[in-house]
Amino acid sequence: MARAFIMVLDSFGIGAAPDAEKFGDVGSDTFGHIAEWCAAGNTAEDRPNAGPINVPNMVKLGLGKAAEIATGKVHAGTEYDGQVSGFYAACAERSYGKDTPSGHWEMAGLPVEYDWGYFPAEFPSFPDDLIAKLIKKTGIPGVIGNKAASGTVILDELGAEHVRNGMPIVYTSADSVFQIAAHEEHFGLERLYEVCEAARVLVDDYNIGRVIARPFVGDEGDYARTGNRRDYATPPHEETLLDKLKAAGREVISVGKIADIFAHSGLTKKVKANGLDGLFDLSLKMQNEAEDGSLTFINFVDFDQTYGHRRNVAGYAAALEYFDARLPEFTDKMRDDDVVILTADHGCDPTWPGSDHTREHVPFVAYGPSFKVGSGGVRKSFADIGQTVASHLGIAPLSEGESVI
Repeated sequence: MARAFIMVLDSFGIGAAPDAEKFGDVGSDTFGHIAEWCAAGNTAEDRPNAGPINVPNMVKLGLGKAAEIATGKVHAGTEYDGQVSGFYAACAERSYGKDTPSGHWEMAGLPVEYDWGYFPAEFPSFPDDLIAKLIKKTGIPGVIGNKAASGTVILDELGAEHVRNGMPIVYTSADSVFQIAAHEEHFGLERLYEVCEAARVLVDDYNIGRVIARPFVGDEGDYARTGNRRDYATPPHEETLLDKLKAAGREVISVGKIADIFAHSGLTKKVKANGLDGLFDLSLKMQNEAEDGSLTFINFVDFDQTYGHRRNVAGYAAALEYFDARLPEFTDKMRDDDVVILTADHGCDPTWPGSDHTREHVPFVAYGPSFKVGSGGVRKSFADIGQTVASHLGIAPLSEGESVI
């Protein structure tokens, strides 16, 4: 029986979406601008060797062709004269936002066609009543931060103060989020989770998509976030591909933060790892263990949180090259009826002003020994990915999306 694997290269956009103007993102292009940076001969500590982006395995599957569909350009390092071995397309997003839950839910057949609530960037970002209720409910001595900020910058700014006074650092971003950072040793990891669980209930009144626990360790001047991040998402408003597969008796495996994004709905197994290497190793392990008829849904978060948001072009390029170099370890072990889909949930152009996501097309690159080959053009929704998986795995069609098979 067929199996399916969705690999989300978190934030790996391939060119501005048709409605990018609404978001101030006209001209954004995560992959294209990374490729241009590499082709210009730039070097940095994270990518010390100059030269065009080197991702031949994804290019052979059709990544370069997908990017060309989205932008009309052939990026340096993506030229390919041979026979493409995969299916490739560019997907536009129907959901109203360019956030993580919206992108993932839509690719699972559930576009988010309503507006999330957002907190303002300026201090204080959070209503006094919300903070007062959080303090009363959790017993924390207060909060610091209370503004939009980069998660790493705010640790440098307020980490030492947090350690001294025991007040969690609270901050937001352009996404629908309430983020809470605290030191794992001085504050306590489980205590941080408890505060986030309390906040999750309180922010429902503001229609906020996620509360994110941001634990960190280290000493002043050397603070570092850990892999114990936890997202507390509001549940999907209707059934997704995951729920339908689980109801049909299929195995649905979450690798990485997928479980958190879907509020643990529709899953039969959840596993986590840290870093691109750890997540890829775990993906190979799940490939060996996944049952017939199953879906394994994987999120490679480092592209977004470590490189995109931090506007680290060199690091993003090197991470793509690392992922590409390891991809044959996965594709070479695929069964005849398997399919793997490489995609993303939004863009996060590391050359773009600010530190937020960018509204872009995402790749829909699919490969399987028996899967169709060739162009799928521009797709109107990420939901085409979920509908294709539903068709491939032989369950009833989803309510949204068009299958490519």
